[in-house]
Amino acid sequence: MPSSNPPPPLARAATLILVRQHAGELQAYLLRRSPASGFMPGLFVFPGGLVDADDCDEVFWRGRQDLAPQALGERLGKGLRFSEALSYAVAGVRETFEEAGVLLAAKAGSTDEELKRAGERRFAESGRHGWFRTLAETESWTLTLSALAPWSHWITPVGMPRRFDTRFFAAALPEGQDGRPDMRETTEGLWVSPRQALAGNRAGRTPLSPPTLVTLHELLNFPTLDALNRNLEGRGWGEPIFPRLVPLGKGAGAIIVEPWDPMYGREDLRVDAGSLPGRLLPPGAPFSRLWNDGGIWKPVA
Repeated sequence: MPSSNPPPPLARAATLILVRQHAGELQAYLLRRSPASGFMPGLFVFPGGLVDADDCDEVFWRGRQDLAPQALGERLGKGLRFSEALSYAVAGVRETFEEAGVLLAAKAGSTDEELKRAGERRFAESGRHGWFRTLAETESWTLTLSALAPWSHWITPVGMPRRFDTRFFAAALPEGQDGRPDMRETTEGLWVSPRQALAGNRAGRTPLSPPTLVTLHELLNFPTLDALNRNLEGRGWGEPIFPRLVPLGKGAGAIIVEPWDPMYGREDLRVDAGSLPGRLLPPGAPFSRLWNDGGIWKPVA
C-alpha cells in the first residue's frame, strides 16, 4: 500500500556545472560524494549543496558581487525575484569553493598567493557555519556572478528520502584554477568529457546521480566550450524537471521516469523489472527512464 506519510519538504539547493576546454573537447568537473553522505552516497555529481541562511542576506551580498540588480535579474533571474536569484547564485559559488576548491571571485590587485591563502582557509574553516561570508568580508572578495548562467531547474522525485528544489548553473573554470575535492563531503574529483562520463557510468566506473546523468547527456550537444557559451547567452531556467520515482517491488529497485517520457502522466504506469537488463541503452542514446541497477542509474528503453 502507498505510504500515508507526507513527503519530506523541499529544501532549496544550488549546483554548478563547471566546464573547461581541454585537449580539443569540452570537459566537466565531477565530484564523488562521500559514502557516508545521506543523499546519493558514492555517486559522482557536480559541485553543489543547500542554500543556507547566510546566502540569503541580500543586503550583505548585493555589494559583494559584480552585477547590478537589473543585470543580475536579466542574467540569472528569468522569473525569480532578485533576492532568490542572488541567494541561489551565492550558494552555487560557495558550495563550489567548499567542495571543489574553485573560487568564482575577484579582488583588486589579487595575486596567486591570495588565492592560495583563500584555499587554505577553505580546508581549515569550511566546516564552520558562516566561514565563506567571513572570507568575503575580511579579504574583500567580490563574487563574479557574471560568470554564471542558468541551466536547469530540478525538483527531487516524491519517494526520495531527501528532496531538493535545485537550480543548476553553468560556468567556465576560471583561468589559473583547478578542482580539488575537500575530502570530507567529496572524496574524488575528475575532469571528464560528457561521453567518457556516460560510458564510465554504464561500466560502473563513474556512477552518476540521475540529474548529473541527464545533464551530461545534454552537454553532448556542445563539442566545445565556445559552442556551449553561445547556447548560454540568454538561456533561461525552462520548465522545472520533476521526475517520477516508480518502485519495482521488493528487492527489484526502482526506475526514474523523466517528464518527457510518453507514459509520465499515466497513474497506472507499470514496468516489468525482469525485462530491464535487456533494455539497457548505450551511452549517448536518448532516454527518458533510468533504472537503478545495483546502485547505478542506467538509461533503459
